[in-house]
Amino acid sequence: MQTQSPLPHPDADQITLPGVLAALGDDTRLAIVAYLSRSAPLGMTCGQFSDLASKTAISYHVSKLREAGVVNVVPEGTRRRVTLRRADLDARFPGFLDSIISSTRHLHIEGLEELLA
Repeated sequence: MQTQSPLPHPDADQITLPGVLAALGDDTRLAIVAYLSRSAPLGMTCGQFSDLASKTAISYHVSKLREAGVVNVVPEGTRRRVTLRRADLDARFPGFLDSIISSTRHLHIEGLEELLA
């Protein structure tokens, strides 16, 4: 049985504000962050974001968020569990993540309004 190697994530001190802002500069990625903020601490699997975009697109967006240090992605068999790196982001940029999450309430993405209600 072959085990999956862990995905690369930046260390907490390598997370930069320009990198995080670039990753969050997309409505789909903002919606993913909104979903994750309501599923903490368990997180979600990539398949649970299927109402936002195709499987390929979700993989791409989650990868961008992971590379920026916004999310943690852990392989679980054939799935990947995605969680927010809230503690790391709050330590690096106090109050920033809460501000971003509250701003997602005004996004007009199909399916997001039902989740936030």
